[in-house]
Amino acid sequence: MPSPPPVPAPGSLRLKGLNALTRLHVGLYRRTGGRIGRKLAGAPVLLLDHVGRRSGAARTTPLLYLDDGEDLVIVGSRGGSKAPPAWWLNLEASPRTTVQVGPRRREVLARTASPDEKARLWPRLIQTYSDFQTYQDRTDRDIPVVILEPGSALPA
Repeated sequence: MPSPPPVPAPGSLRLKGLNALTRLHVGLYRRTGGRIGRKLAGAPVLLLDHVGRRSGAARTTPLLYLDDGEDLVIVGSRGGSKAPPAWWLNLEASPRTTVQVGPRRREVLARTASPDEKARLWPRLIQTYSDFQTYQDRTDRDIPVVILEPGSALPA
């Protein structure tokens, strides 16, 4: 008689579901040039490409963002978790990457905002998505604000 399948670890089904939802979001955004998936909770969404710092695997993460002149600004909140998001750690290891905003893909260079830059940007980020403040209040970790400086335009 075959043995029963293993019982999933607590939270693993939720994580698998979230990963599947993220893949669906990325796929729809890419296929439609951002017509589907470009807004979440009223805030604009971009697709951030990054390379796993340990795995070397190419990854894409949809993230809320703020326009700041030529720069794009993203927040490493991870919902207020004690641990930073993997994409942020990946960008620290390899800051040159690409993003897609709507139908346009472009190269960017990621860097963490200075304390003065964060102080200037944080009120605007909260105005864009008020839960960022809830996330900061939830953790002792200083949530990083990441500035994506422009590079060359790429075809979509």
